[in-house]
Order: sequence, then structure tokens, then C-alpha cells
Amino acid sequence: MNWSECSFQFKCQYNFKKMKRNVLITGTSTGVGYQSALLFGENGFKVYATMRNLKKADALKEQITQNNLDIEILELDVTKTASIKSAVETIIDKDGRIDVLVNNAGAGFAKTTEQSSEDEIRWVTEVNYLGTVFCTQAVLPYMRKQRAGQIINITSVGGLVGQPFNELYCGAKFAIEGFAEGLASYVTDAFNINISNVEPGGISTEFMNSAVDKTKTNGQLASGEYLPIFQAYLEGNQKRAEESEVQVYQTGREVAEVVLKVAQNDNPPMRIRTSQWAEELCELKTSADPDGTKLVAQVKSSFL
Repeated sequence: MNWSECSFQFKCQYNFKKMKRNVLITGTSTGVGYQSALLFGENGFKVYATMRNLKKADALKEQITQNNLDIEILELDVTKTASIKSAVETIIDKDGRIDVLVNNAGAGFAKTTEQSSEDEIRWVTEVNYLGTVFCTQAVLPYMRKQRAGQIINITSVGGLVGQPFNELYCGAKFAIEGFAEGLASYVTDAFNINISNVEPGGISTEFMNSAVDKTKTNGQLASGEYLPIFQAYLEGNQKRAEESEVQVYQTGREVAEVVLKVAQNDNPPMRIRTSQWAEELCELKTSADPDGTKLVAQVKSSFL
């Protein structure tokens, strides 16, 4: 039994409903989103796999055909509200409901605050935070009307622990954590809409490569007095991955397996890390309330 299985065995109660549940997943062209679309499809969900650029859908289309999966690919750019609304309306027109939203779309960003442009700062906030807010806003009326729903946000250990050269990315992920906690404090009891944050550590997908490509400036992610600090940061990452006693980098499939288990749980956690390494990194922040349910209960008793 692997780590994620152990973390769920004491509480996981699978939801065997007769009605086939549908799921909207953002950012499915690669990585965790791609693997989540396949895994949900393999486990009997009707999947709406969305992505900004439909030209990147070939790999997913091939898997759908080969495995006869109930997956429909839609265009959805999380930085454009019109695109979000169009995708949601398409699903509602076809199915009349959205059971699960997986806010997966996001992008890494590793650069100093001082050397980041205004456009870069706005972009990393839009794609990693506001996209989650606007997708959630778009599905909430339908989930509220049906008095059932589940919203799963793929955040990060960077949403709990600030890290060097990732402060802008971490700031966006911290924002999702606060957004989710606040939302969960009233929509779960009132409308039966569960909110969960899935918090991976390192993922061995295209995520980091895209982060590096996006944030390069004249061939470097940092320059001047920041450069030696950044080089030490990169060397530390590599050393940790090589020497750590626990696995630092997970595959997209391993993270997707945790996402699926959260979706299948009748009483899902408010938050969950996806690996032992991620758990250990966040221990000082999470030891008193590992899955976040105590904090939400305290908030509700204090304000409602």
C-alpha cells in the first residue's frame, strides 16, 4: 500500500451512486490534468477535459479512442471569463449539471519579485489564482441549484510554505488556500458543496520546464546579486532529489490518483498533501490540523 492509500484508508467512503457523475477538469493537455482526465474516465466518470489550446489535444484524443473513454474535449482558457462561461454552458446544455470541478490549470513561475515585470506578475496571478476563482464562480449557481457538488483545487505545497524565487507563484497558491477555506465555511453545510485542496510537492511533468521557459530573462532566471543565490537554490533542488530518503518528485499519474480518491470520498478532506515528502515539508503548518477540517469548523463556529 502506498502513502496516498494509507492516508485515505481510515476515512474514505466511496460514493457508489447510480447516476454517472460528470467532471470538468481544466488544464488537461499535459501533466496532472491529462492524467486526471484519463483516470476519471477509466473509473466511470463522464469527463469534460478542457484546455486553452486544442492543438495540444492529440495525445488525449488517442487515449480516448484506444480505451473507449467517455471523455469530451472542450476549449477553456482560465484567464478569459467568456471562455469559462462558454465551456460551462456547453456542459449544462448537454447534461444539465456539473458534479465535480477540478481546478487544475496553472503554471510555474520562478523569478525574483524585483526582476519580474508588471505583466508577469499579473499573468502568474491570473493563471494560478483568478482562473480558479472564475471557474468556481461559473459552476457554483448550478451546484447550488442541484444541492450537490464538489470543487477540487490543485494547489501546491507552495500554497502552505513560501519558497525561494517562487514567492509570486506561492502568493497565488496561498490565495487559493484562503479562498477555499472561506468558501467551504458556508457552501458545504448550506448547499452540500464540498471544497478540497490537493497539495502536491514536486511533480516530474512539463510543469517545471514551462516555468523555466516562461520566466527566462536574457537566458537567466536571476541576475546580478541574486544570481549566486539562485544557483544555490537550483543545486539544492537537485541534491535533494538525488539524496532524499523519500521520493521528492511524483508523476502526474500519482497525483491524479489522489485527486480521484478525493472525488470518490463522501467526506473529503479540506486539504491533503500527495506524498510523504510534501507532508514533511508542510508539517509545521499542518500538524495540528492535517486535513483542515478543524479549522473550517472553528471558523464556522466563530462567524456563523
